[in-house]
Amino acid sequence: MPRIQPVQPTEANEKSKKLLEGVQRGMGMVPNMFKTLAQSSAALAGYLNFNQALSGALTPAQREQIALAVAGVNGCDYCASAHTLLGSNAGISGEELTANLVGQSSDNKTQAGLTFAIAVVERHGRVTDDDLELIKAAGFTDAQIVEIVAVVALNIFTNYFNHVADTEIDFPFVDTVAAAAS
Repeated sequence: MPRIQPVQPTEANEKSKKLLEGVQRGMGMVPNMFKTLAQSSAALAGYLNFNQALSGALTPAQREQIALAVAGVNGCDYCASAHTLLGSNAGISGEELTANLVGQSSDNKTQAGLTFAIAVVERHGRVTDDDLELIKAAGFTDAQIVEIVAVVALNIFTNYFNHVADTEIDFPFVDTVAAAAS
């Protein structure tokens, strides 16, 4: 049971209602995380604006793969479930998505990106010069590295938010504990 209650779009304040209507148009549904964020129209707007802004140097697939790796590190089943579905919609195979959740990839460049993203999470941003050299050697530009850090930060926010709220999962369930154990 959620610890912070979702707001139904019809009951939201005007700003949140408008934002949730945009989510409905874009996704064809309003996920529970967005309904719960709607408790604060500022938080919902901030998340949506930050998420929309991150459509530059990284591909949608890369963003989903990083989101999965961060969800795996942070044990966020809600985000793992959502980003597995979104990653599938971005054309990533189920096998690759499962590997991404535990920070693995069959593609060398993607692996470098996931390794770097996990280092950012685990070391609270204090990556080494070697970490930067490795990701650059894999072909990532400075702009892409900056966006990886931004995607990590945004996903830490959603992971922590969903832990606090205990958001009800409304996507096909993905269990981060089971994934880590396999």
